[in-house]
Amino acid sequence: MPGTEPSTVPLIVDVDTGIDDSLALLYLLASPEAEILTIASTGGNVPVAQVAANNLAWLELCGRPDIEVTLGSPAPLTDPLRTTEDTHGPQGVGYAELPASTRSVSARSSAQAWVDIARDRPGEVTGLVTGPLTNLALALRIEPALPTLLHRIIVMGGAFHHPGNTTPKAEWNISVDPEAAREVFDAFSAAPADRRPVICPLDVTETIEMRPEHLRRLAAVAGSTPAEVISESDPVGTRSHAANPIVRHLSDAVRFYLEFHRDHGQGFLAHMHDPFAAAVALGTVDYRARSATVDVELTGTLTRACTVADYYGMWGRPFNADIVVETDPDEFFSSLVDRIGHCARRTPFG
Repeated sequence: MPGTEPSTVPLIVDVDTGIDDSLALLYLLASPEAEILTIASTGGNVPVAQVAANNLAWLELCGRPDIEVTLGSPAPLTDPLRTTEDTHGPQGVGYAELPASTRSVSARSSAQAWVDIARDRPGEVTGLVTGPLTNLALALRIEPALPTLLHRIIVMGGAFHHPGNTTPKAEWNISVDPEAAREVFDAFSAAPADRRPVICPLDVTETIEMRPEHLRRLAAVAGSTPAEVISESDPVGTRSHAANPIVRHLSDAVRFYLEFHRDHGQGFLAHMHDPFAAAVALGTVDYRARSATVDVELTGTLTRACTVADYYGMWGRPFNADIVVETDPDEFFSSLVDRIGHCARRTPFG
């Protein structure tokens, strides 16, 4: 359970920005606990160059040009990259049209940034991965001691007692690069219990349901006008008229996600997987976790990229992960609405 984390959490943030990754970034930028040391970009929801552009754009919009953005691997370890513009929009941010940043990415790669930062601050840094695990796997090849150099890693990925969202058994982030996921989980088999990865799987993240009311409340906290009212009866692609640019772009991004979930029979809601993982990384949400040995199926005809958990030691292998199994979505959304709303209110661009 949270409560033992330091007041400031040094973070490596590794994302494939996407709509819910965008909310995760905004949540971190709005949180005083977060000391973001770098933002690593990995190909996933959209190609890696677009991911980096989205990261730079959000940072500029929020007045944080001081944070490094690195460029990661353009493709998974073995397979061609598959992207999800149908889920996240052509640029990965739904209907939002973010102003392009004038900054460029860092000269060092995402994998090298993982290694450099962990070596510079041994035992201090938490890694948050909300996309495929490609960059971290490559970093482990450079520095196999990362499991002891890092304070902990938080991974949004996997599905254990829940259907997949990419195949009947596989979750998207793991499915994009299952070889990388297996390398990472194997590497952490020797990590001390308090440094095991914390996995935020679909079992829990699909209970984190964002609805139009959350956006209305967030805009109200931001003091944005007019009231941010999103209705399922609105024409497809309706754009926000919010005066506050963070609220406006966030609303345009999330509307696309709401429509996607509705069109796939899940209701006019949006599963906010990645912001929840960000809250776990910061220790700002209560959760219950269960220790297990986690592995990834690589060869199954029907089950490739399926995450499998051994809770009882049947494999005779050490535990290598703590799997989140329960949380309070209302508590999480209260934090998200309040933090991002106040951030949008005080930003110089708002």
